[in-house]
Amino acid sequence: MTTTASPETEHPPGEPTEAEAAAARARKEQIGRYVAMILLPFLMVGMMITGYLAAMHAPSPNNMPIAVAGPMQQADQFAAALEASDPSAVDVRVVASEDEARQLLRGREVSGVVSLPATGGDTATVYTASAAGAAQVSTVTGLVAPQVLEQGLNVTVEDLAPLPAHDTAGLAAMFMATALMLAGYMPLSIMLSNSPELLRLRRVVPLLAGWSALIAALVWLVTGPILGAVEGHTAAVLGISWLAVFSVGSVQLFLTRIFGPMAVLVGMLFIMVLGVPASNMGMSVYTLPSIYATLHGFLPTAATGEALRSVLYFGGDGLGSHLIVLALGAVLALLATLGVDALKRRRSPDGGIPDVTMESLTAGPRPTSNKVRYATLAFFPFAMVVLMLSVMLGAMYQPAPRDMPVAVVAASSEQAEQAVAGLEQNLGGLFDLSAVDSVDEAGDLVQDRTVVAAYVLPSADSPSATLITSQAAGMSQQQAVAAVFTQVAQGQQVLLTTQDLAPLADSDSSGTVSMYIAMGWIMSGFMIIVVASSAAPTVMKLRTLLPVLAGWSVFMSAVIWTIAGPIVGAIDGHFWQLFGTGIVATFCTALFTTVLVRLLGLLAVIPAVAILMFLGVPASGGALSVYMEPEIFRVLHGILPMPAAVESVRSILYFGADTVGSHLITFVIWGVVSLLCVIFIDKVRSARAEDLAPEHADLPKDQLSAVS
Repeated sequence: MTTTASPETEHPPGEPTEAEAAAARARKEQIGRYVAMILLPFLMVGMMITGYLAAMHAPSPNNMPIAVAGPMQQADQFAAALEASDPSAVDVRVVASEDEARQLLRGREVSGVVSLPATGGDTATVYTASAAGAAQVSTVTGLVAPQVLEQGLNVTVEDLAPLPAHDTAGLAAMFMATALMLAGYMPLSIMLSNSPELLRLRRVVPLLAGWSALIAALVWLVTGPILGAVEGHTAAVLGISWLAVFSVGSVQLFLTRIFGPMAVLVGMLFIMVLGVPASNMGMSVYTLPSIYATLHGFLPTAATGEALRSVLYFGGDGLGSHLIVLALGAVLALLATLGVDALKRRRSPDGGIPDVTMESLTAGPRPTSNKVRYATLAFFPFAMVVLMLSVMLGAMYQPAPRDMPVAVVAASSEQAEQAVAGLEQNLGGLFDLSAVDSVDEAGDLVQDRTVVAAYVLPSADSPSATLITSQAAGMSQQQAVAAVFTQVAQGQQVLLTTQDLAPLADSDSSGTVSMYIAMGWIMSGFMIIVVASSAAPTVMKLRTLLPVLAGWSVFMSAVIWTIAGPIVGAIDGHFWQLFGTGIVATFCTALFTTVLVRLLGLLAVIPAVAILMFLGVPASGGALSVYMEPEIFRVLHGILPMPAAVESVRSILYFGADTVGSHLITFVIWGVVSLLCVIFIDKVRSARAEDLAPEHADLPKDQLSAVS
């Protein structure tokens, strides 16, 4: 009689069965997903906030190159005096002639020029170039003008490369470069998770070339014909844009071969975290730590931004070196990718493409049609580029005061009203002027941010005019008001003194700390949901999600305070107030993102980023006053989470937390409404799943949920 052993009797004793081994692998995978759910957003947010705060919270001159021209002995003496005044601030070079110095400035080899007069002259000329960086003009003038005056000379300032009227802030090149970087590195990471078959070299290179052409045309279309931020230079803009996207995409392709899904972090580190400060676009690299001047020479964000700046403002001067950086990066990356692929084939000839880890970019099942799946994949970064350029650049590329509230103070109401009437005729549309007859009342209005500033007319007791401002309420609006009312006082032939009720701290000299802390809170809430929905979808059930979000909000609020305080030194104290506000902001932002993810899947990133960041940052007043942007952003300032976060931090740091309560109410409204929406969506889907159950009885629960 023949007997057949059961699988149990054939299995070697002491070793796990196939079922046990499969269960162990599943547990490890599940643990890995939970770790990724926490680790990825933590690293993304931590890198971004640490990098931006460390680089830009307190910019100051650092080896800023200045050229000095004039009679040799006088130039040498001036150069020595300038360097002695602050040796670490400047890098002075003496040149033979003014023409040579001016050419160095046009070529962006120096940030400013001092041309000393010939013997017997009494006026020195300081040359600057706003188009090379509007922020560095005031820095250069502040460095050299005092030294010129100490020599007993008068000073005149001349801008050799003023910004054009259609781009008065010089932001077109910066936003174009940022959008091109986004279009270069984002698609490759999504491909790896959703459509890895596209990453075979023979397929991805022509796809990347076509994608680069599409994005180049899009960037030109939005910035040129639609917005008018760029005029002319069509061929050059298209060529630079194509090369930038292709180069960054090629490097990101190589990074995906080396780091797999973690390549998105490496790309973000070099393109955004280090690349944006090193780009020299928003802030001069000579006002940042010295490492950024080095990074400026080879990172793609800097090369792209400087190439565009060269074409748009300097007639192509210096373009070649930046194109070489981009082209060399693309060639080396593709050659390295070829080498890695050859090595992998030698080690594993039968190795296939990576597994799909993100089945669908939408809330529904994976599309059966490749065309639909690829179109969805392309739409994701395409929409992000469109929104970044149209919304953020459209909001900020032509800043100018628009109905900015300013109080006019006089000894009596009648006198104040007469002054308002006269000023409105001359300053029509720039300011919303109101008459006040008390200096104390005007100061209170400035202190509580009801008005941006107060202009106090001369009186018998005070023969000079006074401008009461609040730097901490917004540096850009303070500078705008000061510039205009200095001219007003000159027209009235009176002296103007300035009183700052809330000056910025030395550790926040650029006034951006509030924005970056707020950005950390908002990004923390947004990123945890986006990553969890794809890495650990089981966590997304509401009863599991709420405690996870509570713990995450507490953790990240503490992390962001630690980065801003002990690590970077951008703030001092205020732990409990910032910690508590950060918890509420992060938690409520996460709930809002959950609604969008429930409806759209990973495509929820598009509306979420559009609302929270692309609309939120301009509406926050963190980088630019809302009174210098289109009027819609003043409305959004009182509604969106990002402005509530920025104003909360400002209030805590500089105004005794006077308005935090109202901003917390804004967060709570967003959170409660979002929670109710999630509950409603889940109930509707649950009911629909029950209705579909008899028709799809053979489907697993997760697939049935996707069908519903």
